[in-house]
Amino acid sequence: MWKLVKPSVRKEVIHQLESLLAEYCDGCFVHRQLKKEGGRRQAHRFCISQCTVGGKIKEFGKKLE
Repeated sequence: MWKLVKPSVRKEVIHQLESLLAEYCDGCFVHRQLKKEGGRRQAHRFCISQCTVGGKIKEFGKKLE
């Protein structure tokens, strides 16, 4: 079941998420290298399961549920 998130809270969480992505993920060397060596799927799996920034992104996602 969906929890209702206030629009102002949702907007702030999305803003923080965009800032995080712009600061750390855009042009990430590790992601780019893994994508080159093992493909997009392997790079994505690394970001989700091992990267500390990926963990923060998951936390933001849980706030938006």
